[in-house]
Order: sequence, then structure tokens, then C-alpha cells
Amino acid sequence: MAKYDDPRILRAIAHPARNRILSELWASGSLRAADVARILDIPANQASFHLRQLAKYGLVTEAPEEARDKRDRVWKLASDDGISFRSQDMLSRPGGEAAMEVYQHNARAWGHRLVDLSLATDEPGAEKYISQGSLRFTQEEVAEFAEEFHELQNRWRERTLGHDDGRTTYSIYQLVQPYPDLPEPGDDTAT
Repeated sequence: MAKYDDPRILRAIAHPARNRILSELWASGSLRAADVARILDIPANQASFHLRQLAKYGLVTEAPEEARDKRDRVWKLASDDGISFRSQDMLSRPGGEAAMEVYQHNARAWGHRLVDLSLATDEPGAEKYISQGSLRFTQEEVAEFAEEFHELQNRWRERTLGHDDGRTTYSIYQLVQPYPDLPEPGDDTAT
């Protein structure tokens, strides 16, 4: 997995359209700007702009081997293993705190949106699956569990990669953390 420590990357991936593009490229393997525009329902020039911004920070790269001709631009993730960063590495760089704040704000908003959509009972459409559970772990077991989950995701990615036969990209939101304290009385999260 490629590791990044430039805080500007956080700002680039905090943008909802760019984050979605990265997700679509992860699921599809490669896409043209026109494909991105169709999937995200945005103008093609906007899709191209976001792809160029992601390329500027080394997150995506062109895939000329997949192009039909010299004018055809196909994009893929720069790393087949995805993107990761360590928060402490980002925070230690100039501009890191501000970039982390923007990233965290957008990640929280996205997490809320995913939970709200997953719990919506009146929304027709694609099949969805919600699971919530609790397990007891040591620190080492948390890392082992996360690795097994990552391997499972990768097996399914390899199985479906490049298949554009009516499949829909699903968001898989994994959260493994110590169980939080109960909310205080009067806290709006207690309802």
C-alpha cells in the first residue's frame, strides 16, 4: 500500500468527487474521464479536472496500455494496493493540522451520510447489508482482524475487477475501535 505524507494530499482526497473517483478506480481498475463523468453524473471537463488534480499528487496515473489510441486517456490508481497515510506523519508537516481538520470534517460527514443511507427504510434500489457487532481483541488481534478483512476485500476486488456488466460500486465502511463510553445525559447522540 502506497504511503503518503504530503498534507496537500489530504485536501485532494477530502473533496467528495475526488474521493468517489478514487473509490471507483479502486473498484474498476481503470476508467476514462467520460466513464467517471457518467458514474458521478458530472460534466466530462469536471471529471477530467478532478483526475488531473489526483494525478498532480501522485494518486492516479494514466494507463496508456489500456487506451484505444494515442488520444484516449485511461486512468488508474498509482498504487494497486491503494492509499494510506499515518496521521502523525501528516500532522508533523507544515499545513498538516489544517489539512487534517478538513479531511476529518469531510470523513465525518461522509460517515454520517453512509449510516443515514444504510438505515433508510424507504429508499428503493440496490441491495444493502448492515452489520454491527462487538468482539474482544488484544492490540495484536485488531491488526490481524484488519488484515483478514483487507484480504477478503481484495479477493472480492480481484473477482470483480474490470467487470462492467451492470455492477454497482458499493461502499464498504469498516470501523474497528474500542467501544466508546456511553453518552452523557442530554448529549444529542444519546437519542
